[in-house]
Amino acid sequence: MKQYYLLEDQTVQPLPKGDQVLNFSDAEDLIDDSKLKDMRDEVLEHELTVADRRQKREIRQLEQELHKWQVLVDSITGMSSPDFDNQTLAVLRGRMVRYLMRSREITLGRATKDNQIDVDLSLEGPAWKISRKQGVIKLKNNGDFFIANEGRRPIYIDGRPVLCGSKWRLSNNSVVEIASLRFVFLINQDLIALIRAEAAKIMPQ
Repeated sequence: MKQYYLLEDQTVQPLPKGDQVLNFSDAEDLIDDSKLKDMRDEVLEHELTVADRRQKREIRQLEQELHKWQVLVDSITGMSSPDFDNQTLAVLRGRMVRYLMRSREITLGRATKDNQIDVDLSLEGPAWKISRKQGVIKLKNNGDFFIANEGRRPIYIDGRPVLCGSKWRLSNNSVVEIASLRFVFLINQDLIALIRAEAAKIMPQ
């Protein structure tokens, strides 16, 4: 107690002259911010840089693949109808989505990281039983559509099984069943009529 001047016969010693007692705000003003150590998390910065690079690479890849996309996928609402435009040859219509066929040949299957496909059937529902390349739909010059099965499981057209290596002609309103997924194939009759007319003009008489 004597050390801290707490005894009754002790008096508190005055502060030496010339010494200034700093309050908190004065001390704060004296701190040089530039000398404070920059506590950066190098691991976090590295992860953010890697993630940024990966996202930019994926964006560039998507931009490069835009012109390759042959199929436009629409989500289906209760008000949706199979409206065709002058670029859509046919529609493969499911319960959840519809695939607009805009080229004369499209591939059907299950898209994976290493396998790009025109019609990714996993967008419609569970597709784990479907081959990565399940089949191909082609439009012939005479205006007929054919589906060829290239997968392990059969494709059912209007209840008839089309086995691997076989093909079958698709008509308007044909029901296409692949594993547990069911689609209706709708043909743009006006556009196909024009294609048939053009084909008839070029065919030798």
